[in-house]
Amino acid sequence: MKNIFNIKTETDFRQKCLETFRYQYENVEVYRKFCDYLHIDSTEIQDIHEIPFLPIEMFKNHLVLDRNFSTDQYFQSSGTTQMNRSKHFIADFALYEESIYHSFAKFIGKPEDFIFLGLLPNYSENPHSSLIYMVDFLMKKSGKSENGYFLYNHQELLELLQNLKDKKVILFGVSFALLDFLDSFSQQLDFPDLFIIETGGMKGRKEEMTKDELLKILQKGFGTNRIFSEYSMTELLSQAYSLGENIYETPNWMRILIRNTEDPFSYVENGRTGAINIIDLANIHSCSFIATQDLGKIMEDFSAFSASENEISSPKFQVLGRIDHSDIRGCSLLVS
Repeated sequence: MKNIFNIKTETDFRQKCLETFRYQYENVEVYRKFCDYLHIDSTEIQDIHEIPFLPIEMFKNHLVLDRNFSTDQYFQSSGTTQMNRSKHFIADFALYEESIYHSFAKFIGKPEDFIFLGLLPNYSENPHSSLIYMVDFLMKKSGKSENGYFLYNHQELLELLQNLKDKKVILFGVSFALLDFLDSFSQQLDFPDLFIIETGGMKGRKEEMTKDELLKILQKGFGTNRIFSEYSMTELLSQAYSLGENIYETPNWMRILIRNTEDPFSYVENGRTGAINIIDLANIHSCSFIATQDLGKIMEDFSAFSASENEISSPKFQVLGRIDHSDIRGCSLLVS
């Protein structure tokens, strides 16, 4: 299945989606039961918009794993020990690493060219964090002696950033940790060439704000124009990247669809806000079709029908926040 990284055309993508759907229907028990509950005839699915998307909550209470594999290795979502957290069991870490490398190289550059610094205090103590695994992998590929994590060592990190001003440096950080760092210093910082990649997540530590507000604060606080964002989650093995303005792009084996929040089996027009469905073909051994609880929209000027069969037509999209469950209707059957 590693040929997913060679997908070049829309025809290739659609065929691989249908192939993956049929494989997972046969081999991932919870997905097959979900499809059967919906009275889906797997032989009649002929288009990606007809494929059922598994509610992401299923990863909290069910084993979502290819029956041909047995593993005790998993990624787990962040949270307290009292919370019911998602577990994503990983059958093939090499597949995740290849997905990390290809996505990063496509949107940012070769990892070997950068120094990686991590401002990830809430995740570094979690041995099952997919984010930490990703940053660790990029650091290993980079091989730079300056790579490292900086918990709450804000002064040490500041001094290192000042010493590395003439180097290509990427600072990975969850949102609240980047804001905590800026709050530690009274002066405005000046790092015009620093690449900052925020990975979302206030985790109750900061007052919630829109993504646009966050990006403006970070851009001004760090004195840089390079505020990038990464969008992924425990239940995925692929990443979308934003190179600014909260506009994300996916690699060729990943796709975003926007479903209607009042009818989870229909989709909204481009430019309209809805809930994010994700196709991640790297998830071959779990589920590649996931209905998230995030809100987003596909850019209004995108049309899947404008591309020929020989062009990949992945839409650009925005992430707009989390779903207010009080506004959801008709979704109770999805998590039964």
